[in-house]
Amino acid sequence: MMLQPNPGKKLEIEAEGQKWLRFPIKTHFITPKDRLDFVIQKYVLPNLQKGDIIAFGQKIISILQNRVIYKKDVKVGFWAKFLSKFATKTPYGFSVGNPLKMQVAINMAGLPRIIFAGIIGEIGKLFGKRGLFYKLAGHQINELDGFYGEAFKAYAKMGILGPKDCDKLCKEIEQRYKFACCVVDVNDLGGNILGVSPSLVGKEKLILQILRDNPAGQGNEQTPIIIIRKSQISNLKTQNHNSKVKTKIDPKSCTYDKSSSQKRNK
Repeated sequence: MMLQPNPGKKLEIEAEGQKWLRFPIKTHFITPKDRLDFVIQKYVLPNLQKGDIIAFGQKIISILQNRVIYKKDVKVGFWAKFLSKFATKTPYGFSVGNPLKMQVAINMAGLPRIIFAGIIGEIGKLFGKRGLFYKLAGHQINELDGFYGEAFKAYAKMGILGPKDCDKLCKEIEQRYKFACCVVDVNDLGGNILGVSPSLVGKEKLILQILRDNPAGQGNEQTPIIIIRKSQISNLKTQNHNSKVKTKIDPKSCTYDKSSSQKRNK
């Protein structure tokens, strides 16, 4: 498979004195009908080398866990329309500034808590403290995605909730497929680690540094999986973002036992 960085992104980056390669893996459009094992076997294992770290995007994990709510099932009320007017909007989406997302937030956390979080959040902005709304609202509301069809039209009709039990999931993946992995929520504004496999515990800051420029991209790249690889253990040559890299995989370096088949607080 030909692997190359996304447009405008670098293949190689330095973190903690070490150079790392970040290979974005393009997939088909993942839906709740897909299964994680199928995705791993089709897209990860053929490109895997010993020592690689696999970073799964939050959205793909949520979708595979069927953590999806559809627009037709959300009845937007007065408070959602009113409160959404005060939410901070970014170039990459409307967050709870979208009335649909605000209504989902109200449904998850309850109206009193959302109003309280909103009031404190506005006060916090006056003192330069942002993000208080999400900390007080809880319920993974900061991970709400979807209801936004700029990159993919299908997302305009569906909301995506935060993934569940990411540490447990990563542990199961590492035990089954013998590679280190993590679930990440990274965009062009920043990022968080939602879960890591046992071998990556304590390396969360390093992973965020490696992914700090969001190599998966922010648009319609459709590359929700990133292979992280130490530069010196690879024979690949890093070039500019228009270069293509072909990986030769030794099947013996990829272990898969067919007989074997929570989110951390921020």
